[in-house]
Amino acid sequence: MNLPPIVSAADWQIARDELLAKEKAATKALDALAAERRRLPMVRITSDYDLQSPEGTVNLPGLFDGRRQLVVYHFMSPLGERVCSSCASFTDNVGHLAHLHARDTSFAMVTHAPLAEIQSVKTRMGWTVPWVSSFGTTFNEDFGVMAAGQDGFGLSVLLRDGGSVYRTYFTRGRGVDRLRFDFNLLDLTPLGRQEEWEDSPEGWPQTPPYTWWRLHDEYEGAQR
Repeated sequence: MNLPPIVSAADWQIARDELLAKEKAATKALDALAAERRRLPMVRITSDYDLQSPEGTVNLPGLFDGRRQLVVYHFMSPLGERVCSSCASFTDNVGHLAHLHARDTSFAMVTHAPLAEIQSVKTRMGWTVPWVSSFGTTFNEDFGVMAAGQDGFGLSVLLRDGGSVYRTYFTRGRGVDRLRFDFNLLDLTPLGRQEEWEDSPEGWPQTPPYTWWRLHDEYEGAQR
């Protein structure tokens, strides 16, 4: 491999401190963005939607589960044999929800697919996060994740105030990227994500984006 310069511990610390100053500046910039995000205007959601859960029909206010905030991950369909590897790997990165609950925030996934398909994938993957079906509703169209009969992925943030629900934020693509534990750790490593779009030293291993993603039970040597 074409390695970066090999230096003494003292010289390494100097270079690390220079990068740390840039990291702190980036953190402050992200803090400022978060402050702006908290002040974005909101859109009132006028439909309750009849969503299907394993326990029966649940409306959108019910997904809050008594909390004031709700983060919704829009998981792509169809499911069956064509489970979105990006959505699946994102879900694998979702941790214990108690920490969100402690801040009056719930998390749920919504997919425009029959509940039976959702349950099949959920069982296969061993996921325990709340996951409901929007099949037969206009939820996906209304939230901007459906085009020409095919839905995409994304993440919405909702706020409940009294009897009203408001949409406060939405992101997709690399906006969801930065929420993932695996990508954040890989970004700290010398090899990074090993994808062709990254600016890495010449000759370092890289593959086309997305092509290496699998369901977690499909990697070579994976244990189901």
